Amino acid sequence: MTYAMGDSLQMAIYSRLSGDPAMDTLLGGAIYDAVPQSAPDLFVALGPERVRDASDKSGAGALHEMTISVVTTGDGYLAAKEAAALVSDTLLSGALTLTRGRVVYLRFLRARARRDRAEGTRRIDMTFRARLDDDNS
Repeated sequence: MTYAMGDSLQMAIYSRLSGDPAMDTLLGGAIYDAVPQSAPDLFVALGPERVRDASDKSGAGALHEMTISVVTTGDGYLAAKEAAALVSDTLLSGALTLTRGRVVYLRFLRARARRDRAEGTRRIDMTFRARLDDDNS
């Protein structure tokens, strides 16, 4: 197993989302790894990740399940759902380029929309699965 491609995957996802003109129009660059105290009313947060071994006889590999969240303080879910659809479409629009390794596949697994009364937000947590092979193994 290797976790050596985790940072490369995160950078590729961030680059894809932040470089998309439609995402920029909708979010104005509000895509975060660490959400600032003064976050806007609608933003995307790169979240937790689970990784397990996917090595085989051809070399080292890993299966990454990552959460990407759309969060809003606005009323209703419509804006969050529009942003979530755009995140999904943007990520799945083509192959991601990594600084280390390669993406064998990237798939949408599931989403959960919920209200967080304590934070006063609505959020959609989307889980994606990526199978990575390490070219350095």
